[in-house]
Amino acid sequence: MIAVIGDIHGCYYTLTELVEKINDKYPSIKIYSVGDLVDRGNFSYEVIEFVKSQNIRFTPGNHDYMFCYFIRQSGSQMANVWLYNGYEKTLASYNRHNDEVSAHLDLIMQVPLFLNLKDCFISHAGISKYYESILPEYFQSDLSILGNIIRNDLEKSESILWTRGELLNIGKLQVVGHTRREKVEFKKKNNVVYIDTSVYLMNKLSAVIIEDNNILDILSVATKAEDMKNS
Repeated sequence: MIAVIGDIHGCYYTLTELVEKINDKYPSIKIYSVGDLVDRGNFSYEVIEFVKSQNIRFTPGNHDYMFCYFIRQSGSQMANVWLYNGYEKTLASYNRHNDEVSAHLDLIMQVPLFLNLKDCFISHAGISKYYESILPEYFQSDLSILGNIIRNDLEKSESILWTRGELLNIGKLQVVGHTRREKVEFKKKNNVVYIDTSVYLMNKLSAVIIEDNNILDILSVATKAEDMKNS
């Protein structure tokens, strides 16, 4: 049994309350996240520090990668897109923590693009149906073959960081964020659960409790005003 948290987007106070709620109901449960730790909210630095301190494993989101590329590959397409995707509050959150930027970028770039666990398959945006014609027929029995294919496509609109289209049924439950929903939503046909519940739009941050590819519970916390208020 595991817990998976949706897109956090710098909403530190909302995150800490949700993690407390998860731990109160499911003590010692392992917690994961689908990424987008940064941008939009006021506390991107604090979110990453908390994720590290709580040993929350995560897959990187497109916002996390845009942050990294902007600092380290400033001329890239991924870096340029960041300027239109809520970068200001991320930079502001690091004003007093410049010495720790590099370590945070290293962490983001080192984590895997997907986590193929016994209980489910976790990624940021999911495996697009676009890959159906590319993958061999036996891919469901060996999902590791996705690795090289998706890594070469990161800037494509169908990629594991960016896709908003129909997702491929990969033979086990996909847990994804990226595509905003008002509430957690399960798509049976594709065997996908969408858990980005629009925290930075003052809705809520959600987590799903999953065991053996089944959704057992949904926990949510309304967005805390301090996470999004203008300074």
